[in-house]
Amino acid sequence: MKEDLKLTNEWDKVFPKSDKVDHKKVTFPNRFGITLAADLYKPKDKKGKLPAIAVSGPFGAVKEQSSGLYAQKMAEKGFLTIAFDPSFTGESGGKPRYVASPDINTEDFQAAIDFLSTNEDVDNEKIGIIGICGWGGMALNAASIDPRIKATVSSTMYDMSRVNTYGYFDKTTIDERYENKKNLCKQRIEDFKKGEYKLGGGVPDKVPDDAPFFVKDYFDYYKTKRGYHKRSLNSNQGWNVTSALSFINAKMLAYTDEIRNAVLVIHGEKAHSCYFSKDAFKNLKGDNKELMIIPGAVHTDLYDKVDVIPFDKMVEFFNKYLK
Repeated sequence: MKEDLKLTNEWDKVFPKSDKVDHKKVTFPNRFGITLAADLYKPKDKKGKLPAIAVSGPFGAVKEQSSGLYAQKMAEKGFLTIAFDPSFTGESGGKPRYVASPDINTEDFQAAIDFLSTNEDVDNEKIGIIGICGWGGMALNAASIDPRIKATVSSTMYDMSRVNTYGYFDKTTIDERYENKKNLCKQRIEDFKKGEYKLGGGVPDKVPDDAPFFVKDYFDYYKTKRGYHKRSLNSNQGWNVTSALSFINAKMLAYTDEIRNAVLVIHGEKAHSCYFSKDAFKNLKGDNKELMIIPGAVHTDLYDKVDVIPFDKMVEFFNKYLK
């Protein structure tokens, strides 16, 4: 049974509303009984059953940010799209709040396929997904288990299991990882005593001059008018600290070599995270897989810069494989 969610009726996106699409809020349950909230975008000039795309990400964002922009733009190009808030975040249900899970969040994409497959305006043989940042990894994981996903795009992808286990650029040692597990499990006890979960804090309000570039990159999106949103974890108090535990022992991309349907992997050349996409692409099999590196682009350029995000390429890709 679906939860009765409290959804806002105002247009509170960080991008302007298009006059080329119809928009409405929808909800649907996932297999864990969590009700997800989504924005549905439908092109005004299209009739009959349409190809459809489900979009989510980045990791710690909400549908009013990048995923909604992607969904609206692809709807302008002729697809019925939804941008959804993952479980425990944004307007979606689920408790405790602000927790991530490789299993549940992969299921979120599959639940979106359930919803689209039963929508009267959708051709259920023509459904694809787009995952941005951490949800790029979730999208590849979903594609490896769900053949209903006929085409998958990952954009500026993070492998969340890899970064939680080995740290950035795989620099975390086994001993450091063991200490991290000890600290996280110690935090579990503190959370249990208090009856609430400690949050890790989102992107910092102030960034020192000597901070890594990617921290400044995130600040420029999540903490400024460009991308700040009141429901975004990264813009505010961040994730439940112990969320990292479920990713440390998960091998999220272990079975991506079994994906038979089409995959397009997109990343910025100058992004600190580009190695995630390059390495993930090496594991994909078949002649329907493609890696697209955007010259000069950094990680968050693919969040919202419409002159950098290759929408025309994505349209070409989905038109080719959603047929």
